[in-house]
Amino acid sequence: MFKLQVQDDDNDARVWRDVKGANGELLNFDKEADARAKLAELYPVLVKMEQFAGPKRTRVINIIVDEDD
Repeated sequence: MFKLQVQDDDNDARVWRDVKGANGELLNFDKEADARAKLAELYPVLVKMEQFAGPKRTRVINIIVDEDD
């Protein structure tokens, strides 16, 4: 499972926030490609800027599910 994060704070690059849907719930994806496509759809300027100049402002995080839970 994958989730999206965006770095919004220009003063502190360590601060990342989870991307949530219109319903306020965390956006989760089963496939990394789907997560990256949604990230590009929601934040097209940030994603494109990362290809040509830094710093990185968006990321896809792999959520490891504990099968024992």
